[in-house]
Amino acid sequence: MSCLGPNCSSLILFNLYCSWTIPNVHFSLPPRMKIPKIVLLGRMRCTTNPVGLQIKRRTSSSPQLQARANSPTDVCKRWSQQSSIVNGTLYLYGGRATTSSTQNSNTWNNDFLSINLKSSWQISSPPFVGLPQPSGPPAVANGYLWSSYDSLFLYGGEYSDTPAAKPDPFSLWEYKIKSSSWVSHANPTSSAGTNSEAAGQTIQRAAEGAGFSVPALGRGWYFGGHLDAFTTPDWTVQVTRSYLRSFVEFTFPGYTNSGVDSLHSTAAGSDGAWRNITNAGIQDTAGFTERADGLLAWVPGWGKDGIILSLAGGTNDTFTQMNEVDVYDIANSQWYRQSTSGPTPEIRVNPCAVVVGAADGSSYQVYMFGGQNLIPAGNQTQYNDMWILSVPSFSWIKVDMSGQSVPYGRAGHTCDVWDSQMVVVGGYIDKSISCESPGVYVFNTSSLKWQNSFNSLSGGLKDNPFSQQAAQKGASEKSGLDGSYGYAVPEVVYKQIGGSPTGGATITAPVATAVAPFATGKPYTYTVTGANGATITETSSGSSGSSGHSGTNVGAAVAGSVAGVLAIVAGYLAFCALLYRKQLGLYKAHVAAIGDHPSMQTPAPYSEERGIVGAWHRVGWLAGRNKTSTEGSRWGGDSTHSGPAEHRSTNSGSGYAPPGVWEPNTDGGDEPEHSNEFEPSYWGVLLHPRRSLRVVNR
Repeated sequence: MSCLGPNCSSLILFNLYCSWTIPNVHFSLPPRMKIPKIVLLGRMRCTTNPVGLQIKRRTSSSPQLQARANSPTDVCKRWSQQSSIVNGTLYLYGGRATTSSTQNSNTWNNDFLSINLKSSWQISSPPFVGLPQPSGPPAVANGYLWSSYDSLFLYGGEYSDTPAAKPDPFSLWEYKIKSSSWVSHANPTSSAGTNSEAAGQTIQRAAEGAGFSVPALGRGWYFGGHLDAFTTPDWTVQVTRSYLRSFVEFTFPGYTNSGVDSLHSTAAGSDGAWRNITNAGIQDTAGFTERADGLLAWVPGWGKDGIILSLAGGTNDTFTQMNEVDVYDIANSQWYRQSTSGPTPEIRVNPCAVVVGAADGSSYQVYMFGGQNLIPAGNQTQYNDMWILSVPSFSWIKVDMSGQSVPYGRAGHTCDVWDSQMVVVGGYIDKSISCESPGVYVFNTSSLKWQNSFNSLSGGLKDNPFSQQAAQKGASEKSGLDGSYGYAVPEVVYKQIGGSPTGGATITAPVATAVAPFATGKPYTYTVTGANGATITETSSGSSGSSGHSGTNVGAAVAGSVAGVLAIVAGYLAFCALLYRKQLGLYKAHVAAIGDHPSMQTPAPYSEERGIVGAWHRVGWLAGRNKTSTEGSRWGGDSTHSGPAEHRSTNSGSGYAPPGVWEPNTDGGDEPEHSNEFEPSYWGVLLHPRRSLRVVNR
């Protein structure tokens, strides 16, 4: 590990900085610069301060010459940068940028910028701050910037191809925010752990993968991507690019991780710990393809440490469809595949996304913007559409943005969320557009409107440093999503999943067949109160809340009503159970008395695809007994996927009822007198208690 900060205890020659002090003048020289003879007149002091050449008189009005200048903020276009938010500051690193509409080379850079999100500003003049360009971290694009509560970690990325640059051996670069210093964690190797490669393997630099980090867990992830001559030393351009489906996990220094053998009870050291996950659940199956240029999104709940969703992306040959979403259960280190419902976004690469949560935690919305379709080759189409994936229903909703001033279609842009506003920066846009400056846009996730300004909501709140919903504040895995403060579920969403702007979703499981962890897990839920302390929404794990009015504890009233209804239902079910036992006893006695009765003949095999009495079929579907869609997938006729509800068989009149459910009487008469001809079932009693009571009392 090499250090470029003032707090280091050891020095490495190429990072050594020396300064000399003579009366009223201070010199600082960067490494490898020849020391002038004039320094013999003063006192020499060597530090690791990464400041470039400076000449500064010790007076407040003296000029300062700085060889390593601050990063430029005014560009023509920027795209493929890395971004992350820490405590209300948006950081942007590297990527590609042009300063004129005619520039077509030397676009890679290591510019380091920040934008303050604790105050309001106009998108026409975002408050970019150019931070010093670091001398160590490389100029890369399409990597990822993980973040903890006090550091940034630059992983991956590709070097310039025009002109061609030779990549250095991979080091993880950490930016320590408090000391404004960069630290290199060199020669990283893997640790043994659950569903991962063996310990001691070299961690490579990948590019164009999907990344995400969760500060509360102290971890960052990078999924897929590729290796080639611009990511990996000694890789020649004659060797074909290699696409990946591996899942790299980095545990931040000072954090534990039950998925890493050495970190069950011991925190990671100063260099952190790496795990290369390669055989987690469906990950090592043929259907789990390599992919690049996709995205990851984290949702709390449905597992101890939450879940990660993988969306979009592809390779030169295949692209990820979004009628299914790959889901990673963090605590169990397992990948699953969940079907979605609703209209599905077109295939795309290089979109961006943010996640915001309802105030009560009953639903989370993934907002995906833009991206591009690479088909046909050489004629890419950039999108400027906005899609919402609502979780846990896994319903896709396309946002209607008609009548709005919508940004150009783009790919390779970054999206981050703070105070429930999506901040979009840069992106590759059509070549016909000469320049796009400053290239910053703000989308309100509650009103579904593009805004001319970013409006700070939590900037003055000292007790909410992470911009979380009021009932969800904290720094644990059970706390709410950072950046969700002020979010209200849009009407177009709660009309589909139930509830209200504060939450209370009534669809609390995927519309399609639920896979683990949604089949077994539960969300973290929260009680929402109004300004006067009245309960607005009160939820518990696995259930939805109820909305109310200020000044009245409607939640308690609704809870009492529901409890009363449940008591009645429970009494009815108990009565039906007693009635069923009595009728079953009569049936067995009847069979024993008459021997070979016609009612004992075996009917034709029952098939749910043929359908049964309508009410029973609907009950069976709600209980998760749905079959695989016989109409095939909307993507190429693949019949292995469970489609949404509208694709399932709804035939409900085959003319056959299974034992215990009688055919409806079509002649308008009463129930059959000889109901003992079929063995009774509990469902039959439940649906026809009067008939069963008549049999018992007869």
